Amino acid sequence: MSSQPYPLDVNTVSSVEPELFSIARITKTRGLRGEVSAEILSDDPDRFDHLSEIYLRLPGGELLTLQLERHWFHRERLILKFVGYDTIEQAQPLVGGIIKVGEEELVELETDEFFHFQLIDCDVVTLSGTWVGRVTQVMETAGTPLLVVKDAQARERLIPFAKGICPEVDVEAKQIRIDPPEGLLEL
Repeated sequence: MSSQPYPLDVNTVSSVEPELFSIARITKTRGLRGEVSAEILSDDPDRFDHLSEIYLRLPGGELLTLQLERHWFHRERLILKFVGYDTIEQAQPLVGGIIKVGEEELVELETDEFFHFQLIDCDVVTLSGTWVGRVTQVMETAGTPLLVVKDAQARERLIPFAKGICPEVDVEAKQIRIDPPEGLLEL
């Protein structure tokens, strides 16, 4: 069996906004014409090529709908210009905001690729049918992503999200069947 990790898109979703997905974070203003610099939270930086409207969750909780006027990359940073934000003073309140899109704007994934939000709340069951717990988080690592799985006693286990360990992933049924190597569940 392969221990190769499944490809993931790092889009996240909160339980409060099930229809919106985070794709970038505004980190600072840039220049004098209302541009902002953003950190991409998605595995697909080209997604901005097809966006004209985004949602922005401000640090204080307010949700704005903004029109994207243009975007470009400068030194591996995404630069964004929004309609109606034409000065540094107008753009300053956007800093710290999380750029979000609706489900219809998500990129299409290949077979056996998953968004993080699709894995959250999946039941994890061994191939023999033993319930292990429920996925509460997906942790990105330098190698294979880890599923954080919490059992009925609130004990957490880290399950590598690799094809050899998680051979069956059914996001529609919210179930991941695992074939854990010896000792993995005893940790």
